[in-house]
Amino acid sequence: MAVVLITGCSSGIGLETALAFARRGDRVHASMRNPAKADGLRERARAEGLDIEVLTLDVTDDASVTTAVRTVEERHGAVGVLVNNAGVDYTSAVEAASLEQARAVMETNYWGALRTIRAVLPAMRARGGGVIVNVSSLAARMFSVPHGGFYTSSKAALGAASEALAAEVRPFGIRVVCAEPGAFASRIHENAAEREPSGDDPYAADEAWLARFLSRMGEGAGDSREAAEAIVAAVENPATPLHTVIGKEAETALEFTRGVSYEEWLPQFVQLAESMAGPRPGPEGAPSRVTEP
Repeated sequence: MAVVLITGCSSGIGLETALAFARRGDRVHASMRNPAKADGLRERARAEGLDIEVLTLDVTDDASVTTAVRTVEERHGAVGVLVNNAGVDYTSAVEAASLEQARAVMETNYWGALRTIRAVLPAMRARGGGVIVNVSSLAARMFSVPHGGFYTSSKAALGAASEALAAEVRPFGIRVVCAEPGAFASRIHENAAEREPSGDDPYAADEAWLARFLSRMGEGAGDSREAAEAIVAAVENPATPLHTVIGKEAETALEFTRGVSYEEWLPQFVQLAESMAGPRPGPEGAPSRVTEP
């Protein structure tokens, strides 16, 4: 029986991962910033006769992370499995972004994961083992789409940190997995911070076009239970690669960028997006052609 701590469990992959570990017989601590959103998880757990403890944990708050981890350790000993799932999205052009919102994405998706990692590692090292799963995204392995630079950057940064971390903690018997799910049913886009375009916003139409495309793509999103089962399997299998793509369609999507340059990829992406969201709008007042500097 492993002691498992999971962040971002109010919905989607986090919720399903908590249930999946509990079915395995592990002692599961499902954390979230607002426990009032745990009703769905509690109902599912009760229906299956699963024992899951809900914890308050805000990954952007040092004290909250420390308190949650210490609570788990005092009751049950060192965390054996940490799943960093908490994440937020923010869609905006680089120029038009609210820097406050852009920083908030990095604060949750990158620094939030590092906070929990740093909090659990001393006891993991003393115990001589453990597994850390950082839930990144397939987006971090592909070229960044228009208006998606901040989310993708945060997940790519998490992947880079995971590589360094894996080498650092391996001598202590600790494994690291950077899970990279494709499109799965989740509320991350529902809960995304929304930019308020101004009346003369040169990017508003393009951003709306991309939103239509992502919405259509989301209609075919996979079941989060598949992602949860893959995370459990990654923990169980010591041969799991550091970078583990999750989802039946994810490898196919990854092939879309493998072996091609950004310049080759972008027209293909636009063509795909236009097939689902209509013609990409041109910005008003833009020059008829772009000249080289």
